[in-house]
Amino acid sequence: MQIIKSFFKGIGKIISYINTYFKTFVFLFIVFLILAPSGDNVKLSNANLAQINLKGEISDASNLLEQIYKVKDDKAIKGVLLFIDSPGGAFAPSMEIALAIQDLKAKKPVVVYAGGTIASGSYLSAVGSDMIIANPASFVGSIGVIMQGFEVSELAQKLGINEQTIKAGNYKEAGTFMRKWSEDEKDFLQNLANQSYELFTQFVAKNRKLDLNQTSSWADAKVFLANEALKLKLIDKIGNYEQAKKEVEKLAKVQNPIWQKEDAIDKFLKRLEEQSASFFANTLTQFFTQVSSQKIY
Repeated sequence: MQIIKSFFKGIGKIISYINTYFKTFVFLFIVFLILAPSGDNVKLSNANLAQINLKGEISDASNLLEQIYKVKDDKAIKGVLLFIDSPGGAFAPSMEIALAIQDLKAKKPVVVYAGGTIASGSYLSAVGSDMIIANPASFVGSIGVIMQGFEVSELAQKLGINEQTIKAGNYKEAGTFMRKWSEDEKDFLQNLANQSYELFTQFVAKNRKLDLNQTSSWADAKVFLANEALKLKLIDKIGNYEQAKKEVEKLAKVQNPIWQKEDAIDKFLKRLEEQSASFFANTLTQFFTQVSSQKIY
């Protein structure tokens, strides 16, 4: 009975929140649309410099690619700052970003700023730029490839789960988690990893003008602080965010630098979405905490 009461109490909080604040949000949004400063819109339309952010794990590059293509085709934009704080991610989308940045650089200067981690796939994404600047505490490198998977055959047996497979192709099950990999499969996957690593290091070496015979020093999945990365020529400078922006302005040769700002309406909606999501998450957390603490007799 107490659990049911807690459930409806949680639902009540949500309804109360909507009833209390939703109308206020709608009203403020309408006022915002009417009174939004026209200066921001002017700056947005007159912008000649843009920033693109690469943050978090790389799994799907579509949104970032869309931003890159849009900036590339915008003749008003004369230079781009790519802000990176990412541990990397999947190889294919990382390479897609790297190739897109290469194409962007062919049209206008691109400076990368490592605001945090620039490693693995995110480092690959950056090397096609004109310059990489990192803050002193950033982690740089991790040029390597990993393939891993679970092996749950013993657990499956305990649970009474038996696998049934029909396949065509000896290596169709390579990488499966329902049984141990055969030696042939391990060799096959190792060869695939080696080829990926070779592609990765070749791309970095070509763009950063590094010696492929010295990959044991600048690659091999090692991670470096910015100072060591600078010595290895993995980055060009150590600096801060403001200095990176100044480099973009210098390379773009704009007399009156105007940075593209996020659309005011999009910014307002994003903030509203974040606040609402935070409230619902906190409410649900409180509800499930109360439920889990109840004793059922």
